Amino acid sequence: MFASRRRLLKFQLENGQQVLITGSIQIYEAAGKVQLYADSAALDGVGDLHARFMQLKTKLEEMGMFAEEYKKPIPTFVKTVGIVTADTGAAIRDIINIASRRNPSVQLILCPAQVQGEGAALSIANGIARLDALGLDCLIVGRGGGSMEDLWAFNEEIVAEAIFNCHTPVVSAVGHETDFTIADFVADLRAPTPSAAAELVIFEARKVLDQLADYEERLDADMEGILYDWKNALKKAHLTLLLHSPESRLEQIRQTMAKQELRLQNAMKEKLTSGKHALALMAQRLERLSPLSHFRGGYAFVSDAAGHPVKEALSLEEGAKIRVCLEDGYALTEVLETSVY
Repeated sequence: MFASRRRLLKFQLENGQQVLITGSIQIYEAAGKVQLYADSAALDGVGDLHARFMQLKTKLEEMGMFAEEYKKPIPTFVKTVGIVTADTGAAIRDIINIASRRNPSVQLILCPAQVQGEGAALSIANGIARLDALGLDCLIVGRGGGSMEDLWAFNEEIVAEAIFNCHTPVVSAVGHETDFTIADFVADLRAPTPSAAAELVIFEARKVLDQLADYEERLDADMEGILYDWKNALKKAHLTLLLHSPESRLEQIRQTMAKQELRLQNAMKEKLTSGKHALALMAQRLERLSPLSHFRGGYAFVSDAAGHPVKEALSLEEGAKIRVCLEDGYALTEVLETSVY
């Protein structure tokens, strides 16, 4: 096979391959040799497309285009989603239906692309580049199921490079669950179907709203509990402050002094009562012992001019001046006669 023919092959010839060759046979009579001039070659057994798939997969994997460190995370809450697929296929209808059901507020931007046949790979790559320039949240690149030939545009190197170089996170959604393409390995996330891609990318608004409502309810309950605890703590602190405040201390002192004053008054009353009683007893005794008490019975106190008490009648002389003290006063008298009993 001449070099001009080898350049037309879609796979790399290697030793040990089983191939189907088409060409012409020529006989060199002079040397008795038979030569086969190959015009084309195709892999036998696994098939040409599968071999090309494996060759490109190995090449891109060795280049690191499948490495996890290059995978970009898909945003949890997307607002704008770009879609690269056919505008008349089932894929776009499924994505629209699911987006309308899950979150109608998410904006879908379709870049129609040819997904099968000659020129499909370039159309897909251009669509990815155009949507990437819009600064969207996420891209969905894919189509519905089909044969390996139908899906081959997503196995082309130009599509793989477009996905790898895309700054926007890309979700590959090609075919059915069992279909794998090169785009699936390069993309940031692989979805088994276009419908599954829409489910993965577009969050369910009702579920999020319910979750937010639950969070709000739990937050309100927690805040009520915290406020209740704070109020109780504040009340305790207020009571403690009142107990230790100067006004409280003064009030306690006033109460203590009032109690002491009352006790003192009671004690003084008891002391006065007891003193009055004792004084009354003493007064009674004094009254009984007082000479004046005898005056009421008709007795009198007699003293001489010098004020000395007269105890004996014989001590008096006739004509002596004596003072006679009675109950209500005294009388100054003169002794006329004395006699002895």
